[in-house]
Amino acid sequence: MATHLPAAVAFSTASVPAEGLLSLAWLLVALPLAGAATLLLVGRRADAWGHWLGVLASAASFLVGFAMFIALLGRPADDRIVNLHLFDWIPAGNLNVEAGLQIDPLSLTFVLLVTFVGTLIHIYSVAYMEHDVDRRRFFAYLNLFVAAMLVLVLADSYLLLFVGWEGVGLVSYLLIGFWFQSTANAVAAKKAFIANRIGDLGLLIALMLMFATYGAVDFTTVLGGVDGVSQGTLTAIGLMLLLAACGKSAQFPLQSWLGDAMAGPTPVSALIHAATMVTAGVYLIVRSGPIFDGAPDAQLVVVIVGAITLIFGAIIGCAKDDIKKALAASTMSQIGYMILAAGLGPIGYALAIFHLVTHGFFKAGLFLGAGSVMHGMGDQVNMRQFGALRTYMKATYITFAFGWLAILGVPPFSGFWSKDKIIEAAFVGEGWRPWVFGTVALLGAGLTAFYMSRVFFMTFFGAKRWNDGHKTRPGTALSKQPVQHPHESPRLMVWPMIVLAIGSAALGGLLSIGNVFQTWLEPVTGHVEEHEPVLAVWLIMTLTLALVAAGLWLAYVQYAKAPVPVVVPVGSVLTRAARKDLYQDDVNDALLVEPGKYLTRSLVYGDRQVVDGAVGGLGHIMVRLGEVVRRSQTGYVRSYAAMMTVGLVALVAVVLATRI
Repeated sequence: MATHLPAAVAFSTASVPAEGLLSLAWLLVALPLAGAATLLLVGRRADAWGHWLGVLASAASFLVGFAMFIALLGRPADDRIVNLHLFDWIPAGNLNVEAGLQIDPLSLTFVLLVTFVGTLIHIYSVAYMEHDVDRRRFFAYLNLFVAAMLVLVLADSYLLLFVGWEGVGLVSYLLIGFWFQSTANAVAAKKAFIANRIGDLGLLIALMLMFATYGAVDFTTVLGGVDGVSQGTLTAIGLMLLLAACGKSAQFPLQSWLGDAMAGPTPVSALIHAATMVTAGVYLIVRSGPIFDGAPDAQLVVVIVGAITLIFGAIIGCAKDDIKKALAASTMSQIGYMILAAGLGPIGYALAIFHLVTHGFFKAGLFLGAGSVMHGMGDQVNMRQFGALRTYMKATYITFAFGWLAILGVPPFSGFWSKDKIIEAAFVGEGWRPWVFGTVALLGAGLTAFYMSRVFFMTFFGAKRWNDGHKTRPGTALSKQPVQHPHESPRLMVWPMIVLAIGSAALGGLLSIGNVFQTWLEPVTGHVEEHEPVLAVWLIMTLTLALVAAGLWLAYVQYAKAPVPVVVPVGSVLTRAARKDLYQDDVNDALLVEPGKYLTRSLVYGDRQVVDGAVGGLGHIMVRLGEVVRRSQTGYVRSYAAMMTVGLVALVAVVLATRI
């Protein structure tokens, strides 16, 4: 399996007007948006059927997207970038922004992923949220999220992309804090919202730089005009876009919100934190490929951020006992792989999206599997209180196993075809870079095998560590737990997991036949020539599989064969640090929160002492002056006559003095 090296890559920015079926692309956004509006406006009257309307809206959007995919396939490769003008949006002096959609292989790939996986999650949620009194509102938010994500990936300008970008940020806040009655959930939603706002500042600055440089913010002008822009300007734009991607995709140093975001319902984790919103940063970098190609320094920073995050997330995942937070750390790490690939330039753009697609299937399946375990275990999330569940939840166990094997990269599962290609691409190049980044990518594969096997074995293997109400000695840790009766989830939850498991097993191999996926993306990512990495491909593959086997075996010995303590052991210094997310919140508090508090206190002090003091002092002076003037008001006519006489004499004196 050879990887790719750029060879005079030319990115196509030419586009043609939409016609025929493609002219109906606005329906992709309109259908889920209409579903959300209906559910929110109709209110409680839709409680009985609103969830099915939400499913129908998402499914209809997928069918429209699939039809457009077929239509685009029928066009020649050089005619697959199609623009649909909607209306004149912002005519303001030199800035004239049109609202339009760009239908091309990259945007349609995201459309199919978001709507297909999103529809499965909608179906799963019908059963998962069955007893929630606000299920209708939940489905309204799901529909609204799908609509916002589709605006993000279909926009033909950075400004319209920003609208979708902010839309998914808002809805993620609403979904993470859906059970806002819990203070922890409300705080987690606020934390995610604020962390994303920091990243959004980068996108806003990038927009300003684009307008100052190009006088426009549409893709055709910006990406097609990079040759006439200085490298320094492109570097500044690229770094700001990377800042935006770090916030939205939970990459270093803005990754602290992702673990806490697991406070939301589990389908939210599957939709937002596996297949859609957290991948928006990868989309932004790949879409902006020509900018990064013209700014090698910014491109290098992208690779470094991806490399740091994939190790960072993997280390955290090794120590988490909360099954959802362990999967969240895994998401952080896997997106690190995608960011690393995107930072490699044309060699990695298609590979980043390839892994993004396969990851959307197996990680969504893993999150839904975690939700199924929680459903059968009374919402318990602590894996130290699981064990031996494979005999009680067979469908969940089998489908979860497919996702587990896929993320490990075991052939022929999907992760083997996508993640391993990124590892190979990391070894392409000259100098120190392929050795450093390739080694990091290899190490990440071994860590992934360990922490994901840890999740798998702690949940489904070993002795049961939950209280079933029988033969439990009083006074032990088990006796203090609530009685559990694990059971399989209803069919509406199981069938979406089965579909995602099939994708986890087969999708990667199907898309690798004849490099069909990379060829499909070529109109956007460009054509690259094949080239061998600094190490032989067979050797990289052997090392990768050896590290995966080592990580799997180590987890098996420690968490399947050996007893797993119900009470959390003290652990090493690194383990304790990983449990606390490598102190990322402490660092944020020290660098941002506490200085921010002092800054706001200083501003408040200045406002009160200087501004308020000046205004108050002026008022005090006027009061004193009024008191002086008031004393002259005696009420005696002779006093007023005397004052008038003195004034008249003074006036005459002034007039005479001016004439002399």
